[in-house]
Amino acid sequence: MRKFKPAPLLEKVLIEDYAAEGKALARVNGKVIFVEGAVPGDIVDIQLQKNKADWGEGFVKHFHSYSDIRVTPFCSHFGVCGGCQWQMLPYEQQLVYKHKQVVDNLTRIAKVALPPIPAIIGAADTQGYRNKVEYTFATEKFIPFGEFKAMKAAAEENPNAPIPAKVPGVGGFHARGFFEKVVEIDLCYLQSEPTNGLRKTVAEFALANDLPFYNIKMHTGWLRNMFIRNTTKGEWMVNLVLGYEAEEKRKALFEILLARFPQITTLLYTINAKRNDSMQDLVPQVYSGNGYITEQLEDFQFKISPKSFFQTNSKQAEKLYQVTRDFAELTGKEIVYDLYCGTGSIGIFCSKQAKKIIGVEMVEEAIEDAKENARMNHLTDTAFFAGDVIKICDTDFFETHGKPDVIITDPPRAGMHEKLVHKLLAMEAPIIVYVSCNPATQARDLSLLNEKYTVTKIQPVDMFPHTLHIENVVQLKRTDLL
Repeated sequence: MRKFKPAPLLEKVLIEDYAAEGKALARVNGKVIFVEGAVPGDIVDIQLQKNKADWGEGFVKHFHSYSDIRVTPFCSHFGVCGGCQWQMLPYEQQLVYKHKQVVDNLTRIAKVALPPIPAIIGAADTQGYRNKVEYTFATEKFIPFGEFKAMKAAAEENPNAPIPAKVPGVGGFHARGFFEKVVEIDLCYLQSEPTNGLRKTVAEFALANDLPFYNIKMHTGWLRNMFIRNTTKGEWMVNLVLGYEAEEKRKALFEILLARFPQITTLLYTINAKRNDSMQDLVPQVYSGNGYITEQLEDFQFKISPKSFFQTNSKQAEKLYQVTRDFAELTGKEIVYDLYCGTGSIGIFCSKQAKKIIGVEMVEEAIEDAKENARMNHLTDTAFFAGDVIKICDTDFFETHGKPDVIITDPPRAGMHEKLVHKLLAMEAPIIVYVSCNPATQARDLSLLNEKYTVTKIQPVDMFPHTLHIENVVQLKRTDLL
């Protein structure tokens, strides 16, 4: 029988830096070690989980001393809820490491000529900045290891003590690495109030009325999810997702919510009897209000429906779109193609300086919202199309709508499909503005675009304080025109 070999423990290791995906970095005997939850300057013992020839990965087993740059996290759930991984870093230091993440990715992966990368545009508000939060209700409460260890020790010390009753349900966020368990949240700082009051009121009502919380393993239960969205205009949307209809109880809950939280401008519910949480094939039902809220960026109005995609930090979205518009170098004569346009927000934001905006997006509901947003802003020189850009943007399409002078592309984290990159090369627009939420995949695509384009401007923007995520905008110009 093969003997089990325990993973090595590395003792008194100095954390030196941050690497990709927000992991801390140390070096031991020439080997790079990636660690979560540590800060440069910490001295720690690292329990390895992966141990390769030239790199390893592990977690902090013990802190010998803490870095001078550490600060006390403001949230009591830090380290348990995985939502804000960098609360132990001062915000100014977070921006330093995010900037480094952009530089490292574009330099190491893209391997193309780069202009100087200016300082990241930070956020004025580092708490309450999200305009959308999704809460999960479940029967399984996540108990942190330290709390579990204390409970076990207490039970061993007094075996005759009554066993604590199982909690019938909790409301909060999915525990990282435990799909069926939920971290019960007392106070979340991601969204302004009354977000916490809304979540607690819904949970309390379900408990008081014996309405079952959703069991993620068994796929049973009534109370499932809740989406809360708000805007800088003070509008609030609540969409409660239920496993089945219980009309009398639902109406009673909704009347309590409307009476207790007059901030709610539209209240909806969605019945989801499926085994997954996807909302795209479900139809939210309006209980109160008009079924949507509106956001304002500069002078533009945007309709946000329950299933619409909209940047989750409205104030920083305005800055991100301003950078994008500046990089497009519009004079009023350009035909702009907005690819992965979503609800049309970037294209509409650029519309006053462009001759025409053409938006393309796979999701049909988003295109309907884009058309409505164009109508709301009294725009006539816009057109939005649902479908795959590779199939839509053919010769006939160009003849009908005109070849692009500027292409704006804002793909998901996976970046652009290689076929789309080749399509952009064939389009030969003088300027491409590439907006990305993942500098690594953006760098990969820049390497491919280097065949005909030169990177001429770069601007990182921080949309999500206290997390490792970052947006980055890159301007590319056709090399033969430089």
